[in-house]
Amino acid sequence: MYIADTIAAIATPPGCGGIGIVRVSGPDAERIGARIFHGIRGGGFESHRLYYGRISDPSDGSTIDEAMAVLMRSPRSYTREDVLELHSHGGYLVLRRVLQAALSSGARLAEPGEFTRRAFINGRIDLSQAESVMDLINSRTDASLALAQRQREGRLGAELQRLTSLITEALAVLEAHIDFPEEGIDPASRSVINERIAGALTLAETLSSSFNYGRVLRDGVSVLLAGKPNAGKSSLLNALACEERAIVSHIPGTTRDMIEEIVNLDGLPLRVIDAAGIRRHHMDEIEQEGIRRTLARIPEADLVLYLADGSRPLDDDDREILSALSGTNFILVVTKCDLPPLLDNTSISGAVATVMISSRTGENLERLRTAIYSYFMHDAPPLSHDIVAVSSARHRDVLMRVISCFRLFESNISVGLPPDLLSIDLREALSAVGEITGATTPDSVLDLIFSTFCIGK
Repeated sequence: MYIADTIAAIATPPGCGGIGIVRVSGPDAERIGARIFHGIRGGGFESHRLYYGRISDPSDGSTIDEAMAVLMRSPRSYTREDVLELHSHGGYLVLRRVLQAALSSGARLAEPGEFTRRAFINGRIDLSQAESVMDLINSRTDASLALAQRQREGRLGAELQRLTSLITEALAVLEAHIDFPEEGIDPASRSVINERIAGALTLAETLSSSFNYGRVLRDGVSVLLAGKPNAGKSSLLNALACEERAIVSHIPGTTRDMIEEIVNLDGLPLRVIDAAGIRRHHMDEIEQEGIRRTLARIPEADLVLYLADGSRPLDDDDREILSALSGTNFILVVTKCDLPPLLDNTSISGAVATVMISSRTGENLERLRTAIYSYFMHDAPPLSHDIVAVSSARHRDVLMRVISCFRLFESNISVGLPPDLLSIDLREALSAVGEITGATTPDSVLDLIFSTFCIGK
């Protein structure tokens, strides 16, 4: 339950930095500021004006640090409450002492995500915008940042409002007939209802299907490099990362453990994993463990790049790898295409694509990047377009329930169920949409969502 008290927390990441911020929000923010911050020119706070001065310990008046302070009076603040921000040097101890000064003056320590939760409770943002805040913070590419920014601006909320309006309009027409069930739904009213629900169904399906690429942009994807020792896995990792990330050697079995690197592929965050080469006759227990880990990661990866040495014929080790890839989506990457070809890749089946490359010369690396991108984003609109996509599994699951309500409604109205029973399906759909925007979200779900936020956000 929301209590209108005053909260405080460090709003910047832990560690040392040039500047650190302690944020205070609530009815006592200005009083706390007047007690622990002393402007160089004296006097009180003018809203949204930055002041220079010092922060003192309220217990003995000693100076903690020189600082800047700004008071943002309600409702023109992040939480729509009075908000005080104290900008000091970013040392760990300095910030802890500034925070303790605020707590000693009447604030309590904020819970994870409590500032954003207050912004939601006070009507500044809806729940979909609140959830986008962490997506914004965790963005790893320009495309994922743009998607999170559009959600934070309320673009998804606007689409959900349009969905709500269509359901509400259909429900209003339907409920006008509840008091006269014996007369049935006249053709004109039925036409309006069907039109609104058809539009709502199309919109819900469009938003739900956008999860396929919205999730990829937000969370990224894992791409596992699998193959025999010396097939060119480490060389490919370095080529994709554009840096010497893994050791490359002519000695087989150099890579013993997993090496991961985040690669930005035209806005798509790839977590590329270079794993131990797979062979039956391994050198020692360490390499054996590396091979075991590689085989265990194959079914967990979103995509496997199977690297086959194009300068050597297929052998039993290759066949063992192909057996492990059975039922797994993989791209066949024929490496070392700058050397005389000895591999008959036509004997390898099951690949979603085949690309012949040379990491040494860079030949066809762009084709491989395109093949990986197309695999994950083949049904996505251009990322430069002003798209609105669902990136949360929670949102997708709710939309699937909404779609089920519409399908059930279409079935029930076709067999002539009375208006009072038909309205149940639409009310359930309306309530479900509210779970995304926050209008009908249970407190337990809100607790779970905001618990994933950092303290101070």
